[in-house]
Amino acid sequence: MPLNASLIGNLLDAAQGDRRQEVVSSLIDTSNLKIERIVSLGQRSPPGFWYDQPLAEWVVVLAGSAGLCFEGEPGVRVLSAGDYVLIPAHLKHRVEWTSQDHATVWLAVHYPETG
Repeated sequence: MPLNASLIGNLLDAAQGDRRQEVVSSLIDTSNLKIERIVSLGQRSPPGFWYDQPLAEWVVVLAGSAGLCFEGEPGVRVLSAGDYVLIPAHLKHRVEWTSQDHATVWLAVHYPETG
């Protein structure tokens, strides 16, 4: 059986849609695994907002750059192309900034922590 065209793509292709908003594309979404491609262009978390996710998240920046803040840490962690971070479930974090000059492309893998 041939592959469905929706199962083939390129993570670095330009995102379609309104560039004033992040574009989130679900690549895999099951009960135990969620993989998303996120394309940002200058977006950031709203003031005072912190993500507090029930799943662990491994995220890698494929293109562009961004600054992440983690609760309890004094500064911003800068991520550039190739950088990744594993964010444990319920570790509060926020996106402080994403590049405004060129798209930041993220690959985010969400999964339940074991143990």
